Amino acid sequence: AAAPAPAAARAHSTRKVWATGLVAALLLAGFVSYYASANPDGLEKVAADKGIDEKVEEHGAADSPLADYGVKSITDPRISGGLAGVIGVGVTVVVGSGVFWAVHRRRTRQEPATTSHGSV
Repeated sequence: AAAPAPAAARAHSTRKVWATGLVAALLLAGFVSYYASANPDGLEKVAADKGIDEKVEEHGAADSPLADYGVKSITDPRISGGLAGVIGVGVTVVVGSGVFWAVHRRRTRQEPATTSHGSV
């Protein structure tokens, strides 16, 4: 049987995967979104065609700085959308990392101080 990978190698591999995912998300949010269509998606189109959208009201966050997938103070819609995407990725990474850290910390506190690994 092969020996398990050292903890340092696993940590390095995990960091590499995490960094690659982060770079991919930032590229998609910041640059690929530049080429996204400004036309309504299928659901919005059907709602407009059938008159369903006539009763639509503004939501409570309509005046927020990142409303409608853009940054309020930037007039170029493509740059505004890309920047909003990058900000969204950043916020998601910070919140997700915080939740992961809190759960991981809580689990490590609950584990017994010594663990035995018996051979199978």
